Amino acid sequence: MTGRSVSRGTWYVLLIGTVGLFGSPGDLPAVPRPNIVLIMADDLGFSDIGCYGSEILTPNLDRLAKGGLRFTQFYNTARCCPTRASLLTGLYPHQAGVGHMMTDHRLPGYRGNLSKRCLTIAQVLGAAGYQTMMAGKWHVTRHTGPEGPKHNWPHNRGFEKFYGTIHGAASYFDPVTLTRGSHFVRATGDYYYTDEISKQAARFIEEARRDKPFFLYVAYTAPHWPLHARPEVIASYRGKYAAGWDALREARHKRMIAMGIVKRRWPLTPRDPRVGPWESAPYRAWQQQRMEVYAAQIDSMDQGIGRILEKIRQVGAERNTLVMFLADNGACAEEITPSWKGLHIPEKTREGRAVQVGNNPNSTPGTEDTYQSYGIAWANASNTPFRLYKHWVHEGGIATPLVVSWPAVIRDGGKITRQVGHVVDIMATCCDVAGTNYPKVFKGLPIDPTEGMSLVPIFLGQERKRGPVYWEHEGNRAVREGKWKLVSKYPGDWELYDLEADRTEMNNLAAQYPNGVRYMIDLYESWAKRAHVEPWGRKK
Repeated sequence: MTGRSVSRGTWYVLLIGTVGLFGSPGDLPAVPRPNIVLIMADDLGFSDIGCYGSEILTPNLDRLAKGGLRFTQFYNTARCCPTRASLLTGLYPHQAGVGHMMTDHRLPGYRGNLSKRCLTIAQVLGAAGYQTMMAGKWHVTRHTGPEGPKHNWPHNRGFEKFYGTIHGAASYFDPVTLTRGSHFVRATGDYYYTDEISKQAARFIEEARRDKPFFLYVAYTAPHWPLHARPEVIASYRGKYAAGWDALREARHKRMIAMGIVKRRWPLTPRDPRVGPWESAPYRAWQQQRMEVYAAQIDSMDQGIGRILEKIRQVGAERNTLVMFLADNGACAEEITPSWKGLHIPEKTREGRAVQVGNNPNSTPGTEDTYQSYGIAWANASNTPFRLYKHWVHEGGIATPLVVSWPAVIRDGGKITRQVGHVVDIMATCCDVAGTNYPKVFKGLPIDPTEGMSLVPIFLGQERKRGPVYWEHEGNRAVREGKWKLVSKYPGDWELYDLEADRTEMNNLAAQYPNGVRYMIDLYESWAKRAHVEPWGRKK
């Protein structure tokens, strides 16, 4: 592919040629239908867990990776609720009615509510005989009040048991919209939300019948702001980040190369231009504290995952339980200010102390009476080696770790796959391993067909032919087919990258291959039309 004279037809042949040759998918080993445990982190950067290059202690996720499979090119949708809608339904977010956030824009793709024309994994697997349970963050309905309506709450979307929050963010010590079943409850005693999600998930496993498989969805809010963690876990990271964000990015990048997560020829992206070098950063003691608390939040989540995995072992289900761990978007660069308001921010702690809202260098993060985030510089490090963050659809916003463990099937553990996948593939995967078909009609209502493809061939060590995948969020747009990615940061121009040679998106080839750009724009526009994507300015 050299020069400007590549024809549109030739571009298509070259594009398809990058996908490779694929054998027909093989059969799963003769095992009973597995239990399925789907675990999602919130606002986790690509390099934030140990088995993807982090210094943060995540021994339980690392053990899953050692016995299972790690994906290096798996994608979310760049934002919390759109990813959750896509993950749960196997549709792109706009098709599920959650193309942006939890506001009704009176447009089909932007209702802030799951559509009546989609199903959740719990609804499909429940109809196939699975027990269905969920612990954690829901965030796919605009109706968050106790008075309802509740037709899009977990109980009415297929989950027999639910403990968690309906809204998208909350204090870890006193989460609002905390719900058991369909009724609000309050935090009591020595409460920390991450620990309670893990505790309830383990209880659901213990209570599950042994003659039927179960589907468990565990949706942590960690490490989403606010920066809240238990003091003893924060203390274990004290001084860990004294070298600063530049040294952290470099150290993680080296480990990622050594692990095979990224390739040596992909350069580390420059530091975010809004961020100065660590040596000249103001309030460095406070900056360290922010990252220490963030690390503690991830550490606490991993400890909770260990509790869940131990319960699976105790009930004798470890061998035939499929566990999948991923994140809803890349790291979050949002800087909380005192002007922030919302349902998720309590005015006072449970003891009556005023909550100090905003990233204040004179206030130590981590405690219940603070509400802070870790900010741009550390988010830049979390997304090593990629560009941009949550909200945007360059790799830093959409690349997620995906760790998969299924001892009965994935027997040659510790491997890495570079095959491309997207959260829409999770529904198809669950249907595949459960031996059930995705319905065209459910309770008399027509259902939109799923957009995903099963990941099972990849679990079996085979090549899987994956067609184009698409993104749109707040006007940020992208399409990937094979090694090629066309992407635009709103309101900028289209950029074209060869991700095989340049995963960190440093060498824009759009001017070199105008026919390729046009071909991929056509792909995107055709998808946008059928997926209910509207021009961003129409929704603001």
